[in-house]
Amino acid sequence: MARPGTQFVCTACGAVAPKWAGRCEACGAWNTLEAETPLPGAGARRPGRATGRGVEFVGLAGDTPLPERVALGIAEFDRVLGGGMVQSSAILVGGDPGIGKSTLLLQAAARLASAGKRVLYISGEESVAQIRLRAERLGLRGAAVSLAAATVLADILAALEAETDASLVVIDSIQTIWDETIESAPGTVAQVRSNAFALIRAAKSRGFALMLVGHVTKEGALAGPRVMEHMVDVVLHFEGDRGHQFRILRGAKNRYGATDEIGVFEMTGRGLAEVANPSALFLAERHGNVAGSAVFAGLEGSRPVLMEVQALLSSNPGGSARRSVIGWDSGRLSMLMAVLDSRCGVKLAGHDVYLNIAGGLRVSEPAADLAVAAALVSAATDVPTDPGTVFFGEIGLSGELRQVAQAELRLKEAAKLGFGRAVLPRRVAGGHRRLAAPEGMVLEEYGHLSDLVAATAGRVSSQGGGT
Repeated sequence: MARPGTQFVCTACGAVAPKWAGRCEACGAWNTLEAETPLPGAGARRPGRATGRGVEFVGLAGDTPLPERVALGIAEFDRVLGGGMVQSSAILVGGDPGIGKSTLLLQAAARLASAGKRVLYISGEESVAQIRLRAERLGLRGAAVSLAAATVLADILAALEAETDASLVVIDSIQTIWDETIESAPGTVAQVRSNAFALIRAAKSRGFALMLVGHVTKEGALAGPRVMEHMVDVVLHFEGDRGHQFRILRGAKNRYGATDEIGVFEMTGRGLAEVANPSALFLAERHGNVAGSAVFAGLEGSRPVLMEVQALLSSNPGGSARRSVIGWDSGRLSMLMAVLDSRCGVKLAGHDVYLNIAGGLRVSEPAADLAVAAALVSAATDVPTDPGTVFFGEIGLSGELRQVAQAELRLKEAAKLGFGRAVLPRRVAGGHRRLAAPEGMVLEEYGHLSDLVAATAGRVSSQGGGT
């Protein structure tokens, strides 16, 4: 039974409820209400009307200098941040347990310290000895990083107050910090919200950049109150599959740069290594003579990335067919299969369908529709796609192929890796400027998905194969 004065706060939206319920009435999320004891005197109204000093308003026009950035020395990390970290900014880094968050931040701290900057690394999960062992394994034992193991907020703020020249402060993790004035355990909504606010306020007033490590839920979302994501300036997600060596640092929010940028890393025995050309690495183990494979020319932020789409069909004459998708939207796969069935005559209803984006990547842009469709048609006809061809384009419900952004950038990346042919949507006359193809690349444009299927069927007939 809850104690008198206890309220329940939704970790998803921050709404307050007087009693526990399985579902938040404000946002509809399930099992997100957590008990919280308000601070003494919280919410009490002071007698009389409060008076303030007022605020000063200025015009929208004016000269504002660009924020000063400090490069971390890791190009992929700096890319996601927009060219480097901004002083007095707060950065939240989330990811699954064991994915390499602490390793990445320790490497970044060591690189910055080697450039002569004052870096403080405060851990609430590991002892100083454990951090030193990791640094020795990564070859960073000689880096001038100042370490501390602490969990009490007051002690941390007192230490930061005494620092005058700190450039970066790393808190690993925010869920372990404890404020003695709040009657709740570390990691609860009240603790995380209050501690994050206090640390961010210290960063803004003292002028150092703050990096907070955040835990994630089983669904992959950042744990704790959603208001914490609104308080920080940058939100980064460190993603990856433990079965693959690749790790993706993805920007979800950035007040000082573009979002949806990615940085690609490879997990090695010496820590995380930068991947300057991820397309070549993702396609290194591709076999071009296998049916059900197509290369997608994707775009992650401003970076073109080529990746392999794999499809496998297995006969299922009875029962409900299975649809298994890794790295793509399962609902979009069902839509494409319906378009192939209704508009193109490709019957896949009697098959189990398995779709995979090789390399552990997660693709969200609609431009992957055409590559997925090509892989499905290739698997259905048992004829491999041309190993020197890339695909990109969005598919509508009527089967029409729609244009996607940055087509020339995708083509340049494909040509750089030796691809000589590209299949893409046809340009509408007068609607778009002429597309400039890289030298030596042939563009094969289609207006409808059925045209691509018919062309594939023609190649199957000429080869005497297919099903």
